[in-house]
Amino acid sequence: MKNIKIILIAVLGIFAISSCEDFLDKKPTNAADSAEAIKSVDDAELFMKAISSKMLSTSYLGQQMHLYADAKGGDLTIQSAGRGYDALYSFNHTVSSGTYSSFWTQGFNIILQLNTLLTNIETLEAAGTTEDFDNVKGQVLTLRGMLYFDLVRLYGEPYNEDKSAWGVPNITTVLSADARELRATVQENYTQILTDLKAGEPLLTKNVTHGFVNYWANKALQARVYLHMDDFDNALAAAKDVIENGPYDLYENDEWVASWATKTGKESIFQLTVLATEGGGSTALGGIYSRRAHYSSSIGGYYMASEYFLERLGEDPDDVRWGIMTHDETSEDRLGCCYKYLGSVDMSGDGEADAAACNVKVIRLSEMYLIASEAALRKSSADEAAAADYLNAIRKRSPNLAPATEATITLDMILDEKSKEFLCEGQRFWDLIRCNKTIEFNDDWQGVPIQRRGKTIDRTSHLTILPIFQSEINANPDIAAQQNPGY
Repeated sequence: MKNIKIILIAVLGIFAISSCEDFLDKKPTNAADSAEAIKSVDDAELFMKAISSKMLSTSYLGQQMHLYADAKGGDLTIQSAGRGYDALYSFNHTVSSGTYSSFWTQGFNIILQLNTLLTNIETLEAAGTTEDFDNVKGQVLTLRGMLYFDLVRLYGEPYNEDKSAWGVPNITTVLSADARELRATVQENYTQILTDLKAGEPLLTKNVTHGFVNYWANKALQARVYLHMDDFDNALAAAKDVIENGPYDLYENDEWVASWATKTGKESIFQLTVLATEGGGSTALGGIYSRRAHYSSSIGGYYMASEYFLERLGEDPDDVRWGIMTHDETSEDRLGCCYKYLGSVDMSGDGEADAAACNVKVIRLSEMYLIASEAALRKSSADEAAAADYLNAIRKRSPNLAPATEATITLDMILDEKSKEFLCEGQRFWDLIRCNKTIEFNDDWQGVPIQRRGKTIDRTSHLTILPIFQSEINANPDIAAQQNPGY
């Protein structure tokens, strides 16, 4: 009977997550009565597993959230238009076509499930349950903060550009079916993000929990958020907490390449577990970044590294990060394909039968060092020596490059190192936009015509923010008055 109950709970949890996807653009509401499913911590944890699986959708961390920032950040280019996914590269999104509306629908679907779970836990606590739900509640609040952080970056102005601009609706309760929520401001979104992260922080375990967020993942997310707010003191404090007190260590140079073939790792602060059945094949991250027809005959050769990135990484031919690069379709000498998500260039995967079923590393310790470096450099009382030390912990992966010093360190040096470290991990676009940099695209690589944008773009262009898509406006007409400028 116990096994039957567990299976039933799993089905209810998955149903609650999946059944509402098509109507989320009408605004999230409760899609299933999970009150009958969640009666214990075990039930809540099983529900969390279903939510984690949903986060691996190709509409979110399983593909497009990473691809969005890489395709738009100048580190990738395309060999040919029309193979698929190149609308991101060309910024070809309007209100009615190429909208990438799945970011909105999937994001709010997951928020719905998090709100549903939190509501049920609070109901049980109000009824006097003796079970300790703190860690699950901490996970819910942390993930909700992360979802809102990603959504406001996609649909709202950068915080340091115009925090009074429209962000996304702040929804923290389970809504009625006829709810028509409107957009909050960017500042209100960030206030909610920090409220969630701060509320979740003391509830979470400090133990290593692969596949789920813990205290250290929460602090790492705080470091990310504060960095985007130009709150460098708090960004540095959060990153230092993880670096100095967390149970994680940087890989040595001779370990770094092999780390991608491991399911877990000593640098992984937060990763999502991918089962063999969830590999995704040609639509998984491993397939998206693979050479044309290499991993699978259906691989389209969608993206490859730009000349600009290869020049940056090529500053040191012995950089250990060349070890996960293999040649693209243009030449056996041009190492333009990144095979992090296939485990290695020999496509060994990370232990699953499907090489494309590699766990997705969402936050790694090396990011904390680079956040600490930038924050130390840019805070009101700059500490260039500390900034150089943090940077050099990662820069040593290029053994032939001179270490940064107090006199030589610059923001561009930090951003370039971050580019080399996080190729295909969804970082570059966000870094350049928040730092108000101009992004240059390698459009002249194969002469592919790009009609939607110029060769360069910066955050003054409305195309750097997604539109509210027409289906959402049809379902919620009042939000039309809050459409992003230019659409």
